[in-house]
Amino acid sequence: MPGLICWNCGQSTGLEGKVMKTDYCPNCQADQRCCRGCRHFDPHSHWQCREPIDSLVTNKEKANFCDWFQVRQAVQKGGKIVRDGDSKDSRKKAFDDLFND
Repeated sequence: MPGLICWNCGQSTGLEGKVMKTDYCPNCQADQRCCRGCRHFDPHSHWQCREPIDSLVTNKEKANFCDWFQVRQAVQKGGKIVRDGDSKDSRKKAFDDLFND
């Protein structure tokens, strides 16, 4: 298992377990405990988060102490990075859900 896959460069960070505010990618130096590295990050949601956050986080790529933070899971399949919610089926379901009650 390669550990956490960096949200920015797609390389293994070597991190496993809980991600701390000081953790960063050794390859590209990107902070890992940030909005862009969180499974709740969604560019199409209010304040780009699927959770009911109280205030806007202006820099989504800098480390923060958000209580909602959960690592965005990613795996390598056939040399390609696949993140949770990125499959064709999950994107189709999300689209269909816009029109279904």
